[in-house]
Amino acid sequence: MFRRICIANRGEIAVRIIRTCREMNIETVALYSTADKDALHVRIATQAICIGPEKAQESYLNQKAILSAALSSGCDAIHPGFGFLSENSDFARLCEECGITFIGPKADVMDMLGNKAAAKKCVERCKVPVVPGSKGAVKDSKEAKKIADQIGYPVLLKASAGGGGRGMRRVDDPEKLEALYAEAQAEAVANFGDGEMYVEKLILHPKHVEFQILADEYGNVIHLGERDCSIQRKNQKLMEESPCMALTCELRKAMGQAAVDAAKAAGYTNAGTVEFVLDAAGNFYFIEMNTRIQVEHPVTEMVTGLDLIKEQIRIAFHQPLRMRQSDVKLTGHAIECRINAEDPNRNFMPNVGNVGFLHFPGGEGVRIDTALYPGYETSPFYDSMMAKIIVHAPTRLEAIRKMRRALEELSIEGVQSTGDFEYLVLFHPEYIAGHYDVGFIEKHLEEILTLDTRVEDEQ
Repeated sequence: MFRRICIANRGEIAVRIIRTCREMNIETVALYSTADKDALHVRIATQAICIGPEKAQESYLNQKAILSAALSSGCDAIHPGFGFLSENSDFARLCEECGITFIGPKADVMDMLGNKAAAKKCVERCKVPVVPGSKGAVKDSKEAKKIADQIGYPVLLKASAGGGGRGMRRVDDPEKLEALYAEAQAEAVANFGDGEMYVEKLILHPKHVEFQILADEYGNVIHLGERDCSIQRKNQKLMEESPCMALTCELRKAMGQAAVDAAKAAGYTNAGTVEFVLDAAGNFYFIEMNTRIQVEHPVTEMVTGLDLIKEQIRIAFHQPLRMRQSDVKLTGHAIECRINAEDPNRNFMPNVGNVGFLHFPGGEGVRIDTALYPGYETSPFYDSMMAKIIVHAPTRLEAIRKMRRALEELSIEGVQSTGDFEYLVLFHPEYIAGHYDVGFIEKHLEEILTLDTRVEDEQ
């Protein structure tokens, strides 16, 4: 097994990776910027090395600094977590050239799947359903309009290299397409350095359902069930759960097989997530594949009993999967709430501050992934997520009630968080019934903010 792993990330995911490494008797080297000198991942790692100033471009995205630190400290592998360099194929290649294992898929596979248009072509070859749209990247707004006229409005303009809702625009009016195309492309260039765009039909009122897969180097690919990630704001996930209430056993089997087929078609190895949209009629369509561990991976861990970081490390060390599809058992129901430093009353505006009194919930079936501690200063330089609360219970209604109780116990003084908002969501009748899609928050925002929590639970 690896002797020492470099953690090329920060925050709760860095802490989470370090904990698994410790349990596997693997030493860890934490990397940090000057803004994170007092961060929790710095304190609990075997060793910590500063790699630059607070700006991510000069630290957590500084490939040369990261590799220099990994080499000088004798690391034989790098875990990129999520975000930052986790889906950067150039970085994966540099790791290989330096003789350090990148814990993730091969660079060429990342290249192909990181381009949404190319990924769509790949999975189409194995008969995985895809959203109607352009067969690849479009040349310009004129070609985009031509395709949009053919498939019908509304459409989505999407950056081929995009993610997190950036480089994406909805178009309802043909007259506005050219301006929205320019807007989306400029955003894509600014965020990803790539202005390549494609067009696809907008599936109205869909659920966002994703399947977790594991794939080893010996052709073994399995899925670990699904996560419903439809509770979103600004195209970014806020709450996730597993299983998805909208799936029948037959649909789950079909979508799971499609996820496995997509991974096999791409020659994928390690942990990954195949994402679909699901319409009201039960039709599902591939939208993309994330070539990294997901923020919401604990939801899958809670219903399967597996440690996905451990599986990632084992696969990267050339070990075969320890289970077949028939060995995967999903038990109970899990829900995750992302606790972000954002103010829902001000359009989820990020905020910073010094954490005063801090109390996280506990008890049976409650898990906390965080890097917070009293006195911690939240940073304006990085993502606003401060923690994740994950609960597990035998049924969905019991999981909802457990999460309510957990959020009632949560106290983070000094920083506004999304916890109170998510608490209200858990009382909305449509959420309780499982009748929600990706437009739920946008549709019910004002209603949620003024919700009376004295409601009867029904499912």
